[in-house]
Amino acid sequence: MAAVLEQAHPGEVPVGGAFLFSDVGSVRIITPELFSEEQRLYLKTALQFSQEQVLPQAEKIEAKDNALLRDLLRRAGELGLLMIDIPEAYGGLGLDKTTSLLIAEAMSLNGSWSVSFGAHTGIGTLPIVWFGNDAQKRKYLPRLATGELVAAYALTEQGSGSDALGARTKAELSPDGKEWILNGSKLYITNAAFADVFVVFAKVDGDKFTGFIVERGTPGFTVGPEEHKMGIRGSSTCPLYFEDARIPRENLLGEVGKGHKIAFNILNYGRLKLGAGVIGSMKLNLRNALLFAQERKQFKAPIASFPLIREKLARMTTLIYAVESMTYRTAGLVDAALAGADKTAADYEARLIAAIEEYAIESSIMKVYGSEALGYLVDDAVQIHGGAGYIEEYPVERAYRDARINRIFEGTNEINRMLIAGMLLKRTMKGTLPLFEVAQAVDEDLVGGRLPRARVRDELAAEELAAENLKRLAIYTLKVAAEAFGPNIEEQQVVLATVADIVMDAYALDSMVTRTRQAEVEGKLDAARVAMTRRYSTEANARSYDRARLALCAAAKGDALKEHLKKVAPLELFTPYDPVELRETVLKSVEKATGYPLSAV
Repeated sequence: MAAVLEQAHPGEVPVGGAFLFSDVGSVRIITPELFSEEQRLYLKTALQFSQEQVLPQAEKIEAKDNALLRDLLRRAGELGLLMIDIPEAYGGLGLDKTTSLLIAEAMSLNGSWSVSFGAHTGIGTLPIVWFGNDAQKRKYLPRLATGELVAAYALTEQGSGSDALGARTKAELSPDGKEWILNGSKLYITNAAFADVFVVFAKVDGDKFTGFIVERGTPGFTVGPEEHKMGIRGSSTCPLYFEDARIPRENLLGEVGKGHKIAFNILNYGRLKLGAGVIGSMKLNLRNALLFAQERKQFKAPIASFPLIREKLARMTTLIYAVESMTYRTAGLVDAALAGADKTAADYEARLIAAIEEYAIESSIMKVYGSEALGYLVDDAVQIHGGAGYIEEYPVERAYRDARINRIFEGTNEINRMLIAGMLLKRTMKGTLPLFEVAQAVDEDLVGGRLPRARVRDELAAEELAAENLKRLAIYTLKVAAEAFGPNIEEQQVVLATVADIVMDAYALDSMVTRTRQAEVEGKLDAARVAMTRRYSTEANARSYDRARLALCAAAKGDALKEHLKKVAPLELFTPYDPVELRETVLKSVEKATGYPLSAV
């Protein structure tokens, strides 16, 4: 496989999805250990803001104190936390995407605040940053950067959610050509009750999906009542109504009929940021669960001493390590693709959008994996709290409810699973990824009994092999499915989702092995990192092999199926391990740090 994937120009930034076709560790990745001092300082500042100004106000936020949320946004603006992605020319800082994701991580200690902050700085502001003209940028961005204005994003409708282009809201030019007239409605709009500027999507001439900037107070534009939600209760969520709402002609955002470019590119970045946006909450809930377990006694002993509780804490820590490793690897790829670019150049925003779109596969992985990892973690945290975890007085109750929305935001996890596998196939057809060539090489290796060998003979040699096997499982299974179903493969949602799950595990394990090796000190690997990687490898290999069999059973029958199953059987790698030793190695580091042991500040 490596020979097929050899890069023409070593040292170039890998293309999106290349991890699936490249040897583990063949490319150095960005990890938290490599953050710059400036990046660490921004993270420290943002964490301090969340800990000192947001968390103490959690009850007021939960009670829908919109004035407080608005004031917190203003205070965040004073610290420069709203302007990370806004160019310097328009009152911002124009910093790298890794810093932007670090801020998202720090803001996620409270779900409602995280959503409000993210809607303003991300989906609310970035459409103007990326697609606004100079006049629009000068009018709105300096005040959005300070929190003087608050932004919102209005895409979803009753009949269009993940199917964004199914929107029914209409826009037409007034007879004198001076105004756009909007009619329709939007649902579930974050920050709606107090936002000043709304990015709204509507169709011109019935089919031209288009973006607009709509200001609060526009005649014919009204904001409906607050929705009462399961979680993120403190964030404002309201419907919007447009009844002959008249906005200036110059408030067209981008070009008529090009609204899909705005919506889809914003979603790509939002998916990546959501991966970072769960990390802060995961770390906080791990710490709270650990402290509770150490204080809570049953049978005259702290429950933190019970093996089943310790297993949960070790699993929680491992999930954080996986999400963190993938998230900042992906952010580093985007930053590397933009390295050396002139931020003042007229084409810089176009280059930025292209860089983010390039890693859309990885961004969808982060969205799905991160949201589900947070869900697993807070579920374990509630269980550790026992009955207390079901009581509002304990923060974990709110965290459990708040976490659920992440699997729906930014395109449902079902849609994103389809995108992961679908984009791999589309990029293969375009010639940017060598899926079929590598699949053929994998097939030949399997027939010939040739299995990968570890490039590095160290403590993680078996885990490196496991990661390589996961990639081969995904590649071979997707190739078989593509040949079996042809152009109708998009209808095979279960098969595509199953392959996507294998791809996600491959990316996670590849990232964890590479990060752990890069963090070695004087030739020695950190024991806790090795233990987390080994735990993950064992579980990922078992579940991925089961998933591959499921997909193959759906794609083939009879002797052909038997042949496929026989070929992939050697890829089910199992290396004996001591589960107690791994668990206790992880927990030793967690207990020493009183939480996640790999702090970046």
